[in-house]
Amino acid sequence: MIPTRWVKFVVAIFLLPVCAILTQTFFTVFARATMMQRLWAAQEFWFFSLGAFLWLIAFIGLPRPILLYVFGHELTHAFWVWLMGGRVSRFHVGREGGHVVTDRTNFWIALAPYFFPIYSILAIAIYGALSLFCNVQPYGRLLYAVIGATWAFHLTFTCWMIPKNQTDLRDHGTFFSLVVIYLLNLTLLSVMLILASPHIAFASFGADLAKNAGSFSQWAADLSGRLARSAHHP
Repeated sequence: MIPTRWVKFVVAIFLLPVCAILTQTFFTVFARATMMQRLWAAQEFWFFSLGAFLWLIAFIGLPRPILLYVFGHELTHAFWVWLMGGRVSRFHVGREGGHVVTDRTNFWIALAPYFFPIYSILAIAIYGALSLFCNVQPYGRLLYAVIGATWAFHLTFTCWMIPKNQTDLRDHGTFFSLVVIYLLNLTLLSVMLILASPHIAFASFGADLAKNAGSFSQWAADLSGRLARSAHHP
């Protein structure tokens, strides 16, 4: 039988063009929204950026809240175990690290803390729950600031932890894990961009994505044709 790690390595190679197409689409749409549609002037953009900037200052200049990160990391593992229909029998958190004992595992569960910003999700969930009982609309800008700070928390700790030889990544192949983490984080960021901008819709983003995918396919076909002609006529 073919080892699973080899299969995942091949899958990761085929995901690289998807990463390239999504990256091009995200930055194209972001640049257009910023320069032509004045996304930079929107309150949502400013409060999100403010929250992210304040967290970056704290991450660089203050003692890092390792225990808070470890708790969120293990909580994310546990949440995805429950999401996959599994059961958590032990949950341990400490400054030196943590772990959960479960009856199932897969790459979604193992890599979830690196692409699923648990504190941002919790902030949105709490805001949504409170909106059922009171008017929270005046605090919408605060929500964007909290999402900015918590998402930056997720991003900075993810970038900080990945080079530390994490078993979560090694168990499923480091190359495969890094490609999946990048792709899913960029997907989440694209969704956040669409939701934050009144000028960007999922349909228009999808149209740009399809256009860039078509351009990439044409480039790949042209390259293959040139390589084939070169092989026949050395």
